Amino acid sequence: DEVTRLVGGGVTAVELARYPEPLAPATAALRAGLPPVRPHEVAEAAAKLATDHDLVLVEGAGGLLVRFDADGGTLADAARQLGAPVLVVAAAGLGTLNSTALTTEALRARDLTPLGVVVGSWPEHPDLAARCNLADFPEVSGTKLLGAIPEGAGARPDFLESAPSWLAPELAGTWDAAAFTASAYPR
Repeated sequence: DEVTRLVGGGVTAVELARYPEPLAPATAALRAGLPPVRPHEVAEAAAKLATDHDLVLVEGAGGLLVRFDADGGTLADAARQLGAPVLVVAAAGLGTLNSTALTTEALRARDLTPLGVVVGSWPEHPDLAARCNLADFPEVSGTKLLGAIPEGAGARPDFLESAPSWLAPELAGTWDAAAFTASAYPR
């Protein structure tokens, strides 16, 4: 719903399940007495969309290795079935380097390709940790920094027009990682 609201027409949104409690997918499904989403269902839905769309994005709930079902299926399993690269969305501040490193390490251990890292919510007034993390993301992840979405971006009336300035050319944007990093954390 949020993607459709932000982007408007021309987007096909498919939701495989919605559970009443904001929990890990397997736990939420179990507590609600509803069927879980399985990795093959995610892969099948994405593959079907890809026949009619130039770009298909799959958003995971909870992270790469959070269980979808009682069998231990994960978003990583769905990505493997799709043969798709994975964009890692990271927090800006303290503690994110470890989770980003672990996520990209887990991707590579499963023969999956981390496409890059996007900071999911860049604060209006970043602290020292957030500013330093910009320079450290490529090193800890072994991949490129591909964007920084400003905090509160979803509330901006110019979201659609501004989005390319938050994403690198690899993601069809105009954002420059080196310039952004240098301006946020001059050494």
